[in-house]
Amino acid sequence: MLNKPLTADDIESLINTALDEDIQNGDITTRNIISEGQLCEAELIAKDSLILSGLEIFKALFLKLDSETIFLSEPFHDGDSVQKGSKIIRFRCDAVKLLEGERSGLNILQWLSGIATFTGKFVERAHPVTVLDTRKTTPGLRVFEKYAVCCGGGSNHRFGLYDAVMIKDNHIKAAGSIFRAVEKVREALGNKNKIEVETQNLDEVQQALEQKVDIIMLDNMSIDMIRDSVKLIDGRAEVEISGGVTLESLNEISQTGADFVSVGALTHSAPAVDISMNIVTSLEIQ
Repeated sequence: MLNKPLTADDIESLINTALDEDIQNGDITTRNIISEGQLCEAELIAKDSLILSGLEIFKALFLKLDSETIFLSEPFHDGDSVQKGSKIIRFRCDAVKLLEGERSGLNILQWLSGIATFTGKFVERAHPVTVLDTRKTTPGLRVFEKYAVCCGGGSNHRFGLYDAVMIKDNHIKAAGSIFRAVEKVREALGNKNKIEVETQNLDEVQQALEQKVDIIMLDNMSIDMIRDSVKLIDGRAEVEISGGVTLESLNEISQTGADFVSVGALTHSAPAVDISMNIVTSLEIQ
């Protein structure tokens, strides 16, 4: 499974989009209250216990707004567990820029930390099964959401349709059978790519085994059928469980002997965490 790091270009693109959306020609409230050239210090406070993700993006956003931003205290890094009430970071920058960037910076940090925190709960429950994300992500933001999953201790499934072979139910229907779908992939690609096949019952699991595929996905199966399928597979392929997985169901899934569990909810249903930004020093003239 792939864990793709964020690039400087990824971060720059997100920051530009966020700031353009929120600021455009300037904050007409802040710029008519705060004098030009004033400074202030602020700190971020965790209002929930959380797993941190997006802090480097947050820092890059304020450096873009004010290249002389100084980070005075940063005890945490992405992937760290942060207890409720903890001070995540303290920094000093131009007062206008701080207030103009507050909402965009917090939106990014709360969103990504929410995914990381939610993922962490699944990872804890699923152990020793590896938790994977899916392609059920926000269009244009996949790389960030998958990064946050990794911060929470999960792993990335394929990033798109281009980087892994996954034969799903509609591929099988269109091809006519699992045998034919696998055969056509191997005719085109040879043996250089792993092949994963989605199955929905024991008969399909047996067909996938006969084709000697690398990964068999057990999709929307009952816990009893999952156990029967894992027993049938007997180590001849890796096993991924998918479909309707919840925190509650992981207690049983973790004991089935499966290798992976993929969870769309990590990215499409994770609630944002609560982080506040507070100014902690009086404004002063440079």
